[in-house]
Amino acid sequence: MSIYRRTKAVLGDALGHLNDDDGWAMASHVSLSALMAVFPFLIFVAALAGFIGEADLASRVAALIFDTWPEAVAEPIADDVQDVLRQPHSGLLTVSVAVTIYLASNGVEAVRTALNRAYRVRETRSFFHLRAQSLLFVIGGAVVTLVFAFLGVLGPLIFAWIARHVPEVGQFQTTFLFVRLIVTGLMLAMFLVAAHLWLPTSRPPAISLWPGIVVTLTLWLLTAWVFGYYLQRFADYAAYYAGLASVVTAIYFMYLVALIMIFGAELNAALARRREP
Repeated sequence: MSIYRRTKAVLGDALGHLNDDDGWAMASHVSLSALMAVFPFLIFVAALAGFIGEADLASRVAALIFDTWPEAVAEPIADDVQDVLRQPHSGLLTVSVAVTIYLASNGVEAVRTALNRAYRVRETRSFFHLRAQSLLFVIGGAVVTLVFAFLGVLGPLIFAWIARHVPEVGQFQTTFLFVRLIVTGLMLAMFLVAAHLWLPTSRPPAISLWPGIVVTLTLWLLTAWVFGYYLQRFADYAAYYAGLASVVTAIYFMYLVALIMIFGAELNAALARRREP
């Protein structure tokens, strides 16, 4: 069979199972859960950053998260996030922070459900095991984003120091700005790999997960550009949704992001079926 026919067969299988597994509805569930988890997650990050004495890092984490969003989508939500982060959040080990972590873990649970459906497996693990894993994802994600944010602060300082001693390096300052996007891309890739590896009950072998992950990352970047262009040139959600326009726009964008992630899992599952005897 030619490459074209194999590709067509795999894509047809993936899209067919996306429809059969209620992927369109699951994308709504994942997008809404993820959007509702953003604020609790960033509040926890702010509390953790304050605990280690680096409160300003929380704002940099928020900037990293919204870097890959279209500006028209990210700006209103980012402003609200910054307002939330400027509020005092006292005490890391408090009941309020524990509840915040739990709420943030709901987004992880939504992703788990979507991946289980895409890989067509039934969940057999206990509720406490699943919640503990989701909480570890939230805490681990907070630590990782803080580390990346710290590197984002340290990087420009190191570059400035090098530029003072080696002036020729200064001409690469514009190129150096792309490092921030690369850092954000690495964060997304780490999240995707971790989600595919550990969230579903069962999955194809780890070495076989890369096609869906690469396709997901590529389509995410393409969707962010196309959706941003569409918002700038054609869309006028304020005429339909008034004051809710920014929220609805964010939900639309998150829906596309969730749908692409589910399609990536369906693609991996379709490839695994092709390899079966």
